[in-house]
Amino acid sequence: MKKRFVAALLTSVIVLGSLAGCGSGSGSSSESKSDTAEGSTSESSTSAAEEHGPSSEAAPAWEEYNTLISDIKKETDLAKREDLMHQAEDILMDTWAVVPLYYYNDVYMQKTDVTDIYTNLFGFKYFTSAKAPGNKLSVQLASEPAKLDPALNSTVDGGCLAILAFAGLYTYDADGKLVPDLAESYEMSDDGLTYTFTLKSDLKWSDGDTLDANDVVYSWNRLADPNTGADYSYLADGIAKKDDGTLDITASEDGKTFTVKLIAPCAYFLDLCAFPAFFPVPQQSIEAAPDAATNPGAWCVDAGFVSSGPFVSTEWKHDESMTYKKNPNYYAADKVSLDEISFMLSSDDTAVLNAFKDNSLQFIDTIPTDEMANVKKLDEFHKVPTLGTYYSGFNVNSELFKGKTVQQAKDIRHALSLLIDRQYIVDSIAQAEQEVANTFVPTGMTDGNGGEFRVNDDAYTYPDKENVGYYDPKAVDVEKAIELLKGAGYKFDDSGMLSSETPISMTYLTNDSQGNVKIGEAIQQDFAAIGITLDVETREWSVFLEERKQGKFDFCREGWLADYNDPINMLEMWETESGNNDMQFGR
Repeated sequence: MKKRFVAALLTSVIVLGSLAGCGSGSGSSSESKSDTAEGSTSESSTSAAEEHGPSSEAAPAWEEYNTLISDIKKETDLAKREDLMHQAEDILMDTWAVVPLYYYNDVYMQKTDVTDIYTNLFGFKYFTSAKAPGNKLSVQLASEPAKLDPALNSTVDGGCLAILAFAGLYTYDADGKLVPDLAESYEMSDDGLTYTFTLKSDLKWSDGDTLDANDVVYSWNRLADPNTGADYSYLADGIAKKDDGTLDITASEDGKTFTVKLIAPCAYFLDLCAFPAFFPVPQQSIEAAPDAATNPGAWCVDAGFVSSGPFVSTEWKHDESMTYKKNPNYYAADKVSLDEISFMLSSDDTAVLNAFKDNSLQFIDTIPTDEMANVKKLDEFHKVPTLGTYYSGFNVNSELFKGKTVQQAKDIRHALSLLIDRQYIVDSIAQAEQEVANTFVPTGMTDGNGGEFRVNDDAYTYPDKENVGYYDPKAVDVEKAIELLKGAGYKFDDSGMLSSETPISMTYLTNDSQGNVKIGEAIQQDFAAIGITLDVETREWSVFLEERKQGKFDFCREGWLADYNDPINMLEMWETESGNNDMQFGR
């Protein structure tokens, strides 16, 4: 799931994300893929006839990767599945289009008289059980949210708001464990392919209408429907299909039970049931909204929309503030202490911190870079682990690579990656003891087979064995970068500066929060050291998300917090048809 950079560091998950069923199949061996991923010196003589993407002769072909992800989602042999996932990451990292910078952790500020707010490894903030003076809580998560429709949202801040206003079949408790939410219980068939959920009695929407299993069926099919345009539609790929193409899911006649059939057993299926994209949404409200046919999210672009969670949206002053009040029709309303939560919508990190200092805000998810050293000493400062990777990414169809072969374009990206001082970014900008990154799948993520994915073992060894990844993340190698660029056709003078005969000029797209901009400026300086021009372009959050999704950039700021603890979560987002495939692979 996509996360805004909270000035000095990104907090969340992943957004937060991606999810889907489990998988099968084969591919070339991990060992040979790893050898390729080491990316030795450029071969400028690579044939222009080599396989490439559909829109650019410089973009990598992506059919093999798509097939591999499909195979993983069907594979039931866990050791083989782990091997296939390493193969997929090898292919991804071999493109050098994804440039990991560091692994996320989450920082925020919380007043000491506020209690029982909790987070999970995926960056979500849970305010349902929170307690605050006067039963009112003032919060800053981010600026204007891009989407409030749970099926259409793909950001962590939007996910936090979805959790506040909606409920799923399952949720996470304060210990990070899955617990029933709208569901009372479930049964799984012996083969692991069929789940039957029994819903709680007398569930209601916030307007008092009945909420039952039919709403779940409608919502899950809506998520999977291409007409909805959900970035996360691929999360439903692990669910079997009926002959008419809809998901193989049913509601009992009385609406009490909901049944799902999968294409393969999936150990993290309940995690999907706790993910906002799968939360039930109100069909009547959605279909009654103006422009519903052309704008699937039109039903919740202002306050007052029907929801099902502990709070309801009662006021929304766009780009300024939002107010949520306790939902009396929530099934566990008696356990909700707060009467009201107000949100400041701002990306001005300094203004946010000042509001916290003067007690206008009690919880903030943004900390200015220049203040990190000071606030880390306070009892109000919190740092928690998350699963995710902050990275930068290249549009593989960018004009930057025009006239280059697939190999040359890859070598250009590799060279630029070698120029970035990741340790400086962590030490001077992020400043929260993040670990510099040399893989896309983050450290600490399980392998789906009883161990951790980012390790060297008998089954798999990373190309850079010593650093357990694809390169030394602390090294800056200007000499090798120049060698790669020369192999791709660029000229340099005797002082190691790029010749004006073969200039490199590009843009770096980022949202306008301080930390993200400063990271862009740090990369700008790293590239300028050998004469490369990088212009840092900033956008307001929702505009940034849309331009990035459409591939309107050369190089851009990226971040992904996992939606559940399995490597496929980090890998399936790069399928060609995925709504989260910002790098435009296969397009």
